[in-house]
Amino acid sequence: MHFVYDGSFDGLLTTLRAIWATRAEPLAIRPTNGAQNGLFAETSYIATDPDVAAEVWQNLRRWVDDAVRQRLYHVFLAEAPDSELLIYQYLQRAITAGGRDLSEDYLDDTVRRVHTLSRTLGREKHRFEAFVRFEEAADGLFHATVNCHVNVLPLLAPHFTARYADQRWLLFDPARHYGLYYDGHRTRLVTPDADVVQQTTARPIPTTLATLADPQEPIYQHLWRTYYQNVDIAARRNPKLHKRNLPLRYWRYLTEKQPGPPPLLARQIPPRAA
Repeated sequence: MHFVYDGSFDGLLTTLRAIWATRAEPLAIRPTNGAQNGLFAETSYIATDPDVAAEVWQNLRRWVDDAVRQRLYHVFLAEAPDSELLIYQYLQRAITAGGRDLSEDYLDDTVRRVHTLSRTLGREKHRFEAFVRFEEAADGLFHATVNCHVNVLPLLAPHFTARYADQRWLLFDPARHYGLYYDGHRTRLVTPDADVVQQTTARPIPTTLATLADPQEPIYQHLWRTYYQNVDIAARRNPKLHKRNLPLRYWRYLTEKQPGPPPLLARQIPPRAA
């Protein structure tokens, strides 16, 4: 049987409950936007129930510890074609094993793939925590666009909330059409037309984040590029090592990697008061 759900993690947990309740062996578990049913496959659409999802999430502790639960959540965010089925198969093995820890059983293909996908999320999370550069809009909102290979935004919330707690900011993922928004008090997931964003900004947030930049922003960016160039030691450059630690696909987010003429500093920076 093919099981179809709405694509949310709550929806997946609700679907797992339905699978276990019917004792049906799933041939596939797919979100509605990615469902491709076979010609003769029976399909069951499972409506998301947040209460059921919360109960399933808590009950999983009977079979796996919190570290494994987090790892399985990372597998979901990795968006591999068979992520949902992989999560189900891992949990089935854990239940069959009576809750025995399977995390070190690297001979098992399912366990090994769970570790691989979880590490992929961890690497992406670490890199975006280091490589995101915000720009300030005219209304004081700091924003950045991130084109993630995997759905890493939910994992970035704790880091950026703690680091930038004194300012409003928005991280936006155009591929998935949603973002992380911090209003100065709490962080939440929002879409570009979300009321919670529009009520606290001077204008709606477009999907491209083509906002009106603060007049001082080019100056700050130029100063950062100048600092970066001056601390560089030419004799110690190692391009291969540099690209290994800082892959080219992240350079688009780094102010120091962007070309640009210096702004007219003398005309734009106000004179210092005597």
